[in-house]
Amino acid sequence: MLLVYTHKISPRLKYVFKHICTRILGVRVEFTTKIEEFIAHDSLKMSYTRNQLGYEFFVKSHDILFEQGLSDFDINIHDWEDTKCFFVNGEKSALPFDIFAASFYLLSRYEEYLPHVKDEFGRFTAVQSLAYKHGFLHQPVVDIWAYKFKAALQEQFPDFKFPEKTYSIKPIIDVPSAYNYRLKGIMRTLGGMVKDLFKLRFKGVYNRILVLLGFMHDPYDTFKYVINRQKSSRFKFLFFFLIGDYSTYDKGINPNKKKFVSLIKHIADYCEVGLKASYFAIEDKLILKKEKSKMEDILNIALKASRHSFSRLNIPESYRNLIELEVQEDYTMGYVDHIGFRAGSCTPFFFYDLDYEVQTPLKVNAYHVLDHALLKTYSLLDKKKVLNEVIREVKQVNGEFISVFHNYTFSIQRKWQGFKELFNIILDSVNDTDITKL
Repeated sequence: MLLVYTHKISPRLKYVFKHICTRILGVRVEFTTKIEEFIAHDSLKMSYTRNQLGYEFFVKSHDILFEQGLSDFDINIHDWEDTKCFFVNGEKSALPFDIFAASFYLLSRYEEYLPHVKDEFGRFTAVQSLAYKHGFLHQPVVDIWAYKFKAALQEQFPDFKFPEKTYSIKPIIDVPSAYNYRLKGIMRTLGGMVKDLFKLRFKGVYNRILVLLGFMHDPYDTFKYVINRQKSSRFKFLFFFLIGDYSTYDKGINPNKKKFVSLIKHIADYCEVGLKASYFAIEDKLILKKEKSKMEDILNIALKASRHSFSRLNIPESYRNLIELEVQEDYTMGYVDHIGFRAGSCTPFFFYDLDYEVQTPLKVNAYHVLDHALLKTYSLLDKKKVLNEVIREVKQVNGEFISVFHNYTFSIQRKWQGFKELFNIILDSVNDTDITKL
């Protein structure tokens, strides 16, 4: 156990220390404001306060973990060996930066509470983030800082044995529409054919007819392939099915269709299944509740995980709605157009509500790669290089690599050529222990 002496035990302090020490490093942490108790502790210990007590392991604290509400901090980014950090804390500190304050800033998504310009879908974009502006979006800096902290502690407490942690993966399969042509209904089918004809997409008309007549496989129906890959992997895939109403943004399959329900149940026999909340569910809790209930009726179990359509997040309201509806995990945190670590960590963390100053029960699983972000790199060789680089970053800190691919990503459509191979790289990454080969 690590005992931390501090002048004030705040919710923020407890939250970030438990993420770094317990979730990343696997060490239980306790806190005290009593010097006598701190001195009597004969194992791993440190002080986190304004001034050092004596010659103990000391990290000088930044004010952010003892405040309430938001402040406009002047953040200066500095190089720190092979990474970057902020909140410099002076020479006497065992670490040159207050990694706990910096980690809290990133994990709480502090910057997303501050005024910012949203994109056309109402999203916080990567280019506005501190990590993108200062060139560390590609690194799980919170986990990197945690291991630097571990190394410094190990030097002062050489007899303490830290538990071992291993690299893992969580493949996400996002299903906005299970089929391209099937189960769309007469009106949508006719409308699709007219649209294809109007845009002179005669091949689309031809393919649609062949699929509907049963002479051709629907291009989005890649579920057999994914299930076969699941059977050969020890890590459970997580599917997110859209079952919301048809709208301008969401064009899925009607959840009342028996064949669609049967598909979801079939997938649930092999993989985990969650709810892909519709575009308007983020703004209307009643819609979200309706979709949650519908999915629970299909699965016959309580819904555990969700992911918002178009990766839309409105912090903190989006997460508060999920918490109120007792959803345990969310997989929306990430950037659709950039590969990297939106919250700075590749270890799942709990959402901290800055308005209420409380750690919530909602576990946030931030994804690091979305298939559409990989499309920005041109050749398959470049895509492999980029993918291997981000996998290497996660492996170096024994984190959990979360990727989001869609069901249509594994189709024979030209722009998705090679993506099955990229998916296999992710699945095979757990078997290759030599990160230098990536």
